[in-house]
Amino acid sequence: MKRTALLLISLSLGLPAAAVAGEGFDIVAVGARGGIEDGNLSAWMIAPRGDPRAVMCDVGALVNGLRVADEKGAFDDVNVPADSGYTRVGHVLTQEIKAYLISHAHTDHIAGLIAASPDDSSKPIYALPSVTKNIEQTYFNWIAWPNFGNRGKEPQLKKYDYRDLTAGEKVEIANTAMSVTAFPLSHGGVESTAFLIESGEDAVLCFGDTGPDEVEKSTGIADVWTAVADKVRAGRLKAVILEVSYTNAQPDKLLFGHLTPAWMLKSLKALEEKAGAGSLRDLPVIVSHVKYSLKKGVSPQEAILGELREGNAPGVNFIMPEQGMKWQF
Repeated sequence: MKRTALLLISLSLGLPAAAVAGEGFDIVAVGARGGIEDGNLSAWMIAPRGDPRAVMCDVGALVNGLRVADEKGAFDDVNVPADSGYTRVGHVLTQEIKAYLISHAHTDHIAGLIAASPDDSSKPIYALPSVTKNIEQTYFNWIAWPNFGNRGKEPQLKKYDYRDLTAGEKVEIANTAMSVTAFPLSHGGVESTAFLIESGEDAVLCFGDTGPDEVEKSTGIADVWTAVADKVRAGRLKAVILEVSYTNAQPDKLLFGHLTPAWMLKSLKALEEKAGAGSLRDLPVIVSHVKYSLKKGVSPQEAILGELREGNAPGVNFIMPEQGMKWQF
């Protein structure tokens, strides 16, 4: 029996949707880049396979990214009710995206949410307390933007409900068949987050910006690997979204809390050491946050993918995303 049918039966019986989860995930690159490419910045739409109730992991882009994804066919299977007043993009935004996970409050990770807020539907924002505080004080403050949150400067429009996460503690994501566990990361002195998103026994890891532990003098990435090693060993970690912002030519002192291919490969080797030799073979790793370049020559995307493949001893499946792409893992 297909997952969608199981989901409908489960809901009709009043059973928890998570009870029928466990067939992997659909992931859409709503925003694929880092840096200066406005309209195409870090944003990942994630849902259990066959379940339309999705979550956004970071929202640097939103409406523009949904539009591009729709044009590329990512939402061809979305059925908008005949009596709906929404376009397909509007339906996905307001009805299918149920929550936001925000890794940190830098503009390139939240700009899409801010821009879409006047026409968005009500939903929760999940983040570490330092992040929700920054969103409240920096954006929804009636100076940068009206206060669409449920905290901070009056009047509070209360469209978004802040849900503070505790590091390492699993929380069910409201109105979905998924849970999330947050792990703090260090991003050039700013607290960022890796989100472990689970549905049944399957999981996806979505990293916000992070520098190498060795450079940041932190254990953030190592702590994530410790937490997921068993899932990797069992084949339950279906994909990793992990940033590489610069080529290997970038010196450590100018990383500004980001990774290079060499640092990503070293980190993945550490994960393999925890999970077992060969455990990362063919694991999909989506390379996020590559910075757009205004210069001629080889694109950063091409250069970074080449450097990753050259040193790919663990045999992972590196994927260089383009906006609007959709995968099933």
